[in-house]
Amino acid sequence: MNRRNFFKNGSLFALGTSLLNPFDLSATTLDNDFINKNRKAKNIIVLVSDGMSTGTLNMADLYLSRKTGKGSNWLQLYKDNRVNRALMDMASANSIVTDSAAASSSWGSGFRIKNGGINIGTKGEAYLPIWQKFKKAGKMAGCVTTVPITHATPAGFCVNSKSRNDQEGIAEKYLTQKFDVMMGGGEKYFSADYRKDKVDIYQKFEAGGYQVVKTRNEMLKATNEKPILGVFYNDGLPYTVDRNSSKELSEKIPTLGEMTQKAIDRMKNHKEGFVLQVEAGKVDWAAHGNDIAGLLYDQVAHDEAVKVAIDFAEKDENTLVIITSDHGNANPGVIYGKKANKQFDSIQQYKHTNDWILNGFGKETSISQIKERIEYANSFAVTDDEAKLLLGYYTSIKAEDGLYNYKHLPFNELAKIQKNHNAVGWISMQHSADYVELAMFGPGSELLTSFIKNTDLHYLMLEAAEVENNF
Repeated sequence: MNRRNFFKNGSLFALGTSLLNPFDLSATTLDNDFINKNRKAKNIIVLVSDGMSTGTLNMADLYLSRKTGKGSNWLQLYKDNRVNRALMDMASANSIVTDSAAASSSWGSGFRIKNGGINIGTKGEAYLPIWQKFKKAGKMAGCVTTVPITHATPAGFCVNSKSRNDQEGIAEKYLTQKFDVMMGGGEKYFSADYRKDKVDIYQKFEAGGYQVVKTRNEMLKATNEKPILGVFYNDGLPYTVDRNSSKELSEKIPTLGEMTQKAIDRMKNHKEGFVLQVEAGKVDWAAHGNDIAGLLYDQVAHDEAVKVAIDFAEKDENTLVIITSDHGNANPGVIYGKKANKQFDSIQQYKHTNDWILNGFGKETSISQIKERIEYANSFAVTDDEAKLLLGYYTSIKAEDGLYNYKHLPFNELAKIQKNHNAVGWISMQHSADYVELAMFGPGSELLTSFIKNTDLHYLMLEAAEVENNF
């Protein structure tokens, strides 16, 4: 089908977007032999670094450049002028600051919804999610993530739910829709040992023909002839830096790049093609905790998945790769100072996250134990007064709130202490209303203009794959 005719006659105008013409098809494109306006995208891979502020992208490139002499794969695509690039407005239906559920649903449904819901409109309408549209068009579909597979971002591509918090219900909806690959964390939403209803969802997936894998080795050995459900941890997967520092975790937990490769291998030979969403979900969790080791190392893990996707797309030549974030979070950055270079480079020596550090303390912890644990994890010494300040959060009614800080651990206080040693500053512990980075590589990338709304991406994916929006 000719794309101009598809664009003109399809339901992009009837159903979609607030823009009369969200994609200028006559726009100047990159001089890239791989990009072909007349070639449709047989496959689509969407890589999302959840909660990635621009400073996070920048710091990951600086970190890799200074450590290895080579920057991030994402930024290298910019430097080599190999992608079309844009900014994307991610506002939800009720706020200029979105949550992940509304953000993902804007891509999943083509409509802005209120924060907290999954593909449910402002009047209660249930919009058909985009991965279901592609399944109806004959494609395979899957998601991989470093947080529970039932979490907001993968759910937004896949199902409808009045509340993002109904992760037990979302797990069951995945089975109903028969997605081909679903991998991440979230044991507590599948296992009868943890679910409120005591139902064994694993058994239901197995009865439905799925391979249920729970370790890295089981995933690597899984056949590519049957659908895969991979659940590797009780909640979100361990942070990359903590995983890398533990032989046990490294053997048990796959990396995001490994999950991405396995998902591609499972679906790449399907004659109608596939769609895959890849999420570095714990970038967002680390930003909420002002946790620099968690943030940077998980952003690098996302960047490794970018390489897996681009390497496949280069060889395949029929795959559109979309790289983006759903919103900013905490807006971190390297702060000017005479020792900024040396201080920022010290993060290369970090062995563990702040999450690991602070969960190792309690009321009975001594000042010396606090100092020893931080020095082991971060390779610098805190003062007695700094150690006493942190200990005060365990021995008094002092508390720090935060989306993923149910124990009220002093994440912000530790980040302030670290700033004196690593030159990284944070403006908050919450989401921000950033226009996010958006990059596209491959067939369909020429549809991208320099500034779009989040909802436009839904229709761009359908357009690129020449899938009619008439379900």
